[in-house]
Amino acid sequence: MRIILLRATVSPSEGTNGMENTATWQRWVRTGTLVGAAIVLPMATSVEAKPLDGDPGTMAQIPGTRRVNSVDDFSDVPPGHWAREALNDLIGDYGCIAGYPDGTYRGNRTLTRYEFAAALDACVDAILSSTDEVIFPMARLDPIERLQEEFAAELATLRGRVDSLEERVQFLEDHQFSTTTKLDGEVIFALTDSFGPAIGDDEGDPTQTAFGHRTRLNFETSFSGEDLLVTRLQSSSIQAIGDFTGTPEGDIAFADDNGSDIELDALFYEFPVTDRLTAVLIANAGASDDITTTVNPFFDGDGAYGSITAFGTRHPIYYLIEQSGFGLNYALSDSIEIAAGYMATDAASPLEGEGLFNGPYGAIGQIVFRPNDDLELGLTYLHSYNTETGTGSNRSNLRSFSEGIFGEPMPIVNNAYGVELSWQLSDGFAVGGWAGYINTQTLSTLNGQVDRGSADIFNWAVTLAFPDLGSEGSVGGLLVGMEPKVTSVSNSLESAFGEDDDTSFHLEAFYQYQLNDNIFITPGVVWLTAPDHDSDNDDIVIGTIRTTFTF
Repeated sequence: MRIILLRATVSPSEGTNGMENTATWQRWVRTGTLVGAAIVLPMATSVEAKPLDGDPGTMAQIPGTRRVNSVDDFSDVPPGHWAREALNDLIGDYGCIAGYPDGTYRGNRTLTRYEFAAALDACVDAILSSTDEVIFPMARLDPIERLQEEFAAELATLRGRVDSLEERVQFLEDHQFSTTTKLDGEVIFALTDSFGPAIGDDEGDPTQTAFGHRTRLNFETSFSGEDLLVTRLQSSSIQAIGDFTGTPEGDIAFADDNGSDIELDALFYEFPVTDRLTAVLIANAGASDDITTTVNPFFDGDGAYGSITAFGTRHPIYYLIEQSGFGLNYALSDSIEIAAGYMATDAASPLEGEGLFNGPYGAIGQIVFRPNDDLELGLTYLHSYNTETGTGSNRSNLRSFSEGIFGEPMPIVNNAYGVELSWQLSDGFAVGGWAGYINTQTLSTLNGQVDRGSADIFNWAVTLAFPDLGSEGSVGGLLVGMEPKVTSVSNSLESAFGEDDDTSFHLEAFYQYQLNDNIFITPGVVWLTAPDHDSDNDDIVIGTIRTTFTF
């Protein structure tokens, strides 16, 4: 139910003399017939104003309003205001006026004829509830009846709308999936292919055109109206391009292949702790965006919308934390938000070297500035143990790279720093991007095979988005960036791992066309120059057509 308090302001009616109508209105105001009223706009029911017991001339106090005894109780009705005396008459004689909890009347608020009709009806009911001639002179019935006749059509329309809403709500209640749970679905059909030889192989294109799907069913449950329990089931059959090209660069964001089996993909519970503090408990398949924003609104659609690649979807720093844990998000002010979280990759395992605190983990801290609705700036720090970004060159994923060389993954610690920006300069254009630095330290010699040391890894990107391009709801996107690259290593690691000598550029374009409210078609293309940050490798082009269905 929505409750609004307002002052009725009426223009001269069509087909009447404006001066005469204005004079009539002023006369009605002076007689105390109507200046303001409590309006109740119900979602699926109607509310009747009733006198208070023992006080026949006073309208019942409505939840969310403030009872007033005099016009002096209103802080925004100054002395000398033209309606002040009329307001005071309505308050004192009929109890027909209430105020906002903050002590204001807000008489300058505009209203529709429907709202005025409801206000008139509520106030007239309060006035007519008294039959005392002294309190209510019968001579005033004439203008009241004329007002009721004038707005009879609007009242009838308003009642019709309420009746229609009641019918629709009743239908939804009779056919709803659950009283606490909403079910929605998302299906991706993807046609993908890459062009160009694999890394270290000049024998031709390693991939053929492939077609797969990613299907999700989301059960969103709320127990209090403010909390949210998300249970997601997923089935998929889209293989990662990087498995065939020989480099994580350009991997598809929605790639996942569980053989089209149905599995529990995500499970988390988000709830408010205070008005400004929100907590989230993540039991399975958690990601950084379950804790905080990734500051990339037009590109980060979790694979279903926006960018077609993992690198374009979000700053790689966010991939260093995943799986199970918890997070906190605190609104320091309307424009500053602080978030922190912790997740472990093998949290459910009780084995040595695994579990919530002894296995691979990531801990994130982020502060986000939003000076207005169009500008967002994030500063991010992330510390992790034995996790990788899964983007960039093979060397930048040092743990996996060492396993390929020595047959055993290198234990590592990452300290990552990032800055992210999204700025919508106009309704049809937004610019964004990020820059990041990761310092990776090795924690073992792998039984004397390599000395301990560290590597410096950089990445950056610039994004351009074109909202509503071609049609409302559609989005065009362009991205130019450098996926994670090892720019230097300590002397102790030089002979074993080395660094990326050249620079590979990631160039991506997509156009997300909204066919209707439930279907989006997104063709996209990615061009990787000097793949794996090695100019000896031929360029790779990756193309896809992604169709997203929602229901």
